[in-house]
Amino acid sequence: MLLATATAVFATACAGSSSSASRSESAQTNDYYVAAFVWPSCHDDSLGHKYLWPDGEGEWEVIKKGDARFEGHQQPKQPLWGYEHDDDPAVVERWIETAQKYGVNTFIYDWYWFMNGPYLEGALNDGFLKAANNEQMNFYLMWANHFVKKNYWNYHCYGDDETILFDPVIDEDNYKIIVDRIISQYFTRPNYVKIDGCPVFGIFSMDNFIAGFGGDLDKAGEAVRYFDEKAREAGFNGVHLQEIHGGGWKLNEASAASMKEKIEKLGIDSEAFYNMGGFDCDYMVHGKNGIEIREQWDSIFDVPVYPTVSIGWDDTPRFPAKGAADVTRFNHSPVTFATYLQAAKEYADRHPEQPKFIMINAWNEWVEGSYLLPDRLNGYGYLEAVRDVMDGRYE
Repeated sequence: MLLATATAVFATACAGSSSSASRSESAQTNDYYVAAFVWPSCHDDSLGHKYLWPDGEGEWEVIKKGDARFEGHQQPKQPLWGYEHDDDPAVVERWIETAQKYGVNTFIYDWYWFMNGPYLEGALNDGFLKAANNEQMNFYLMWANHFVKKNYWNYHCYGDDETILFDPVIDEDNYKIIVDRIISQYFTRPNYVKIDGCPVFGIFSMDNFIAGFGGDLDKAGEAVRYFDEKAREAGFNGVHLQEIHGGGWKLNEASAASMKEKIEKLGIDSEAFYNMGGFDCDYMVHGKNGIEIREQWDSIFDVPVYPTVSIGWDDTPRFPAKGAADVTRFNHSPVTFATYLQAAKEYADRHPEQPKFIMINAWNEWVEGSYLLPDRLNGYGYLEAVRDVMDGRYE
C-alpha cells in the first residue's frame, strides 16, 4: 500500500460539465474532494425485495411510514423531487448536475456483499454508471460490511425479531470474487478516485473484515496485500485502503495502541468517518464533539484523518422505540451546518501534505435524516451552504 504524500491529480467534477450550470456558476471546489456518501437503498433490489421491502420501492417503503414522536418532529421526510428510485439513470443525471452546481464533486457509494453476492449494487451499476454524465463525477466505494438484524431495515415486517438476516463475514473464495469484481467493474473507470495511482477503497467496520480471516490481523494483512497485488497486476500502483468508522470516539491509550497496530498490520492508508462522532441532540454540541474527535485522532496517527460533517440525525423510521433523545433537534439548520463545513475546509487546508478530502453525511440518507438533496422543509438550503463554503462566500 502507498501512503499518499503528494497532492493527487483531481478530476474536478465541474470541468467540462454539460450541466446547465456553467463553471463560473458552480462552486469552486478546485483541489478538494467534496465527497457525499450515497446510501443506495431506494430501488427494487432482488435481496431487498425478498427479505425487506416487498412493495418494490426499496426503503422508501419505510421512509414514507416515518411518524412524529414529539412536538415539532419533522416526519415523514418529504423529498422535494418525490420518491425517486436511485437506480434510474435519469434521476442520477439530475443528481450529478445538481452536485456539480453546488460544489459536491465525489460520490462515495455504500457497497455490500451478502449471501454470496452483491446487495443494493443496482443503484451504482444501473443508476450512476448508466447516467449519461457519470464521468463528470468522481466516485469510489465503501464496503459497508456490517451485521444486519431482521428488524433493522424494516421492523414493520419483523417486529421484535433481532436475529441476523445478513452476515458480512466472508470466506476466502468470496473474498477473491469480491477483489476481482471491484477491480474489473469499478477501479478501471476513469472517474474512480485514485491517489498516486492507487484506487481508494473504503471499508466500514474493519473488525468484520478481520473476522473473515479468523480474527487474525496477520492473515487479514495478507488478504489486503493480495488485493494490492491484484490491483498492481491490473495496472494500478496498488490500493489506497481507507478505514471508515461510524462516527469515531475519544481514544484512550489502549484503544489508540490497538488502532495503531491495526493500521500497521493491514497497511491502512487513511482514516475517515461516516458520521461526525459525539452525537448530541444539539447540533452545535455534536459538531464541537466531532471536531475534538478528529483533532485527537489526527494528533495520534501517522496516516491522514479526513473530516466528516453530518447534516443531522433522525433514524426513527427504523426504530419504533426511539424518540426525542435520539434526534438532532436544536440549532439544526443549513447555517449551522455551514459553520462545521467551513471548519472541515480549514482543517483540510492545514494539511497540505495530504489530499483535501471533505466528507459529508450524506447525499441521500433520508431514513437517517441526513441528506443534501432538497426537501420540502429546507429546499436547497444545505446544498447552498456547500456552495457558499466552497466558493469562499461564507468567510
